[in-house]
Amino acid sequence: MARIKIDYGIDLGTTNSAICRMEKGEPVVIKTDVLKDTMPSCVSFTKRKSVKAGDSAFNDMKSDKRRASKAGKKGFSNAYVEFKRTMATDTRYHSSFMERDYSSEELSAEVLKTLKSFVTDESFSSVVITVPAKFTVNQKTATMEAAQLAGFRRCELLQEPIAAAMAYGLTAESKNGIWLVFDFGGGTFDAALLKVEDGIMQVFDTEGDNYLGGKNLDYAIVDNIIMPYLVENFNLSSTLADADKKEVLRDAMKTYAEEVKNQLSFKEKEDILSNLGELGEDEDGEEIELDLTVTQETLFNVIRPYFQKTVDICKNLLQRNHLSGSQINKLILVGGPTYSPLIRQMLKEQITQNVDTSIDPMTAVATGAALYASTMDAEVNLEDIELGTISFDIGYESTSVETTEWVSVKLVDNSRLPKVWVELVRSDKSWSSGKVEVGTIGNIIEANLLESKANSFNVVAYDEKGNILPCFPSEFTIIQGTKVGAAPLPYNIGIATWSVVKKRGVFRMAKGLEKNKPVPATGVINDLKTTSQLRPGVESDKLTIPVYQVDDFSGAEGRSASLYEYVADVVITGDDIETLISADSSVDVTLKVDTSEQMTLEVHFLASDITVEKKLDTSKKQSVEDAEYIIRKQLIEAQQSIDRLEEANISTATIQEDFDRVKEEAKNSSEKKAVLQHLKEVLRKIESLDESTEWQRLETELRDEFDRLEKAQNNLGNEKTAQLVEQLRTQTDQVIRSRDVRIGREILEQINGLFVHLTLVYQCMGLIRDCYERFSVIRWRDVARARQLLNQGLEEINNQPTVERLHPIACSLIELMPDDEAENAGGLLKG
Repeated sequence: MARIKIDYGIDLGTTNSAICRMEKGEPVVIKTDVLKDTMPSCVSFTKRKSVKAGDSAFNDMKSDKRRASKAGKKGFSNAYVEFKRTMATDTRYHSSFMERDYSSEELSAEVLKTLKSFVTDESFSSVVITVPAKFTVNQKTATMEAAQLAGFRRCELLQEPIAAAMAYGLTAESKNGIWLVFDFGGGTFDAALLKVEDGIMQVFDTEGDNYLGGKNLDYAIVDNIIMPYLVENFNLSSTLADADKKEVLRDAMKTYAEEVKNQLSFKEKEDILSNLGELGEDEDGEEIELDLTVTQETLFNVIRPYFQKTVDICKNLLQRNHLSGSQINKLILVGGPTYSPLIRQMLKEQITQNVDTSIDPMTAVATGAALYASTMDAEVNLEDIELGTISFDIGYESTSVETTEWVSVKLVDNSRLPKVWVELVRSDKSWSSGKVEVGTIGNIIEANLLESKANSFNVVAYDEKGNILPCFPSEFTIIQGTKVGAAPLPYNIGIATWSVVKKRGVFRMAKGLEKNKPVPATGVINDLKTTSQLRPGVESDKLTIPVYQVDDFSGAEGRSASLYEYVADVVITGDDIETLISADSSVDVTLKVDTSEQMTLEVHFLASDITVEKKLDTSKKQSVEDAEYIIRKQLIEAQQSIDRLEEANISTATIQEDFDRVKEEAKNSSEKKAVLQHLKEVLRKIESLDESTEWQRLETELRDEFDRLEKAQNNLGNEKTAQLVEQLRTQTDQVIRSRDVRIGREILEQINGLFVHLTLVYQCMGLIRDCYERFSVIRWRDVARARQLLNQGLEEINNQPTVERLHPIACSLIELMPDDEAENAGGLLKG
């Protein structure tokens, strides 16, 4: 049966997934092959080169992880889970059985294919798939790629908190107030604030962490409960000293941690037991086995910090919206970890008592996705409509808060009949429209709706003699009692522009694409200039516009773009234009974002009135190797920045704590994307503190450098330099009063320049003497020439030395040094 609405929703989760469809106006979760509502988001491959996904694959994964621990080596497994957290990266998962690597998108496609296979009574090629609210544009593109690989011709994306709110809103008694969706999944955390008025829901702010979820709880149990038990009872010193072997052991222990975590959501204590021979032997040849009891209290102490982080995210979300917990009418729980009595208690104590547990946390997102899918037009394949069927164009509001809705019905196919009669019959049989004549011009029918329900209507067509005719569509649904506004942008979107003052790319906001703007949306950036010329037909002439998304709620404008999430480059070349665009030409940029956050960019060259439009290619995968390099580099830069602030007596205790946590994460975590995200958050705090205290540090530097200059003038200066010093004194006093950072930097350069001029003779003398003392250590390009210059320099030093005589000698010595020595010898002398 062809459908006029998409009707199918999929929750593609990190650890569990589910599929739901609309049936007679009701969302129905489709059972898996083992008759469960959800299936593990796990994929495995067999020796026979077959593919499995779901519970059987998860069982394979547990066995593989434990066998790998027994063997003590990586790469043993042919089963994979939690690959959602590496979407949009170039991470590869190797299968020895299949003799090839798989991307995160390919593995996600196998999960989608399996979910699709549970539908046995019809085929479908359109679907709504949910994504975390904080997923980046690139991660959303990767999700759509996975859907395409799974055979879906059309895929619409929906933010998970919105889906959960739809599922809750349909049956909620209260249709007004402010709701907070608390969505703690297997790999991600989202919080969303919604305003609900008469059933109309609008998300007005979101926050979250793409790398905080049940997986983090599992490893916390491993590191704080199971590993200490193993260390206490077995000799594993060399295993723990080897990074690869330790990772294999932790991965195996995670399978036990997940089981005990789930059980302790409902019990006060649980045993962790392994089978003999399952985990191999320790270094003394003793059989490793797990036999320990974990209490709820012990577990709660371990996982509390991670839950607290989610609570803190909610607190910050409320604070920036000037809300208190007492103003939250409903706090809706979504995701497996929310079964834990600990998080429920913490939310009641720290956020609001109005914690609602009425919906199933595991299926709410899939249910909401199906409800949303029932509001979206499907791509109807005409081949699916039987020959001789009467076709109608039916228009209506898919969701409504009214008790009646107008439905327009128009005859599309009038090749057989010029007109027909249509009757709408509500599925409960207690209301019908009666027969209404319909032709190609159409007619309007007022449909009565049952409140707080998905109202399904049968469409019955008759000819003039009252005979029933086959028709399409034969049914449609209007959901009464809830209506969802457009999804909001989870990020600010803009571009990077070059800052002459900061000498780096800085973020420039696109006006109209601010965080929480409903999509689709359009943003504009004016008053831009080209950095180089574009010649028609010259492909090598390029104008590159990097697009970024920013999760800072405010204050990102003018900050370093590299500390935010890169989306894609848009490149305009000479091939894209027909007339010369000279350097420094005025340019306006327009960015358009659709409902799935896919983007197009328009560049308008004002002088020539040329507009070039390009679609952003957001499919490029982030390199894990590049991420590792960037992490190493930025860890060094971050510590240097903190040290510099400390030297200026700026308090950095809180930032240092955050930085130390990221350093520890970088050491232990294999998820480089997560480490990089958390490192960038620290670097943004450093930059913010750096900028807020810049004048304080600059004023101190100005005063110190001027004092040093004044002493040099007193000892070495003349009348001419005295006049320059007095001018700089006046300028320094003025800039200190005005607190102008830019002018202050310029004056500081002048002070340093004059100081160098006054003391250059001593710098030259110092360099020559240092070269003399280290002559045998320095790797001279020409030893004889260096010795000759040194002798000449020492002679000048002993006979009333002057800058005019010593400076050329010092510069010549530097030129004879290897590059690394020359760089350290005093760059000021090279000029």
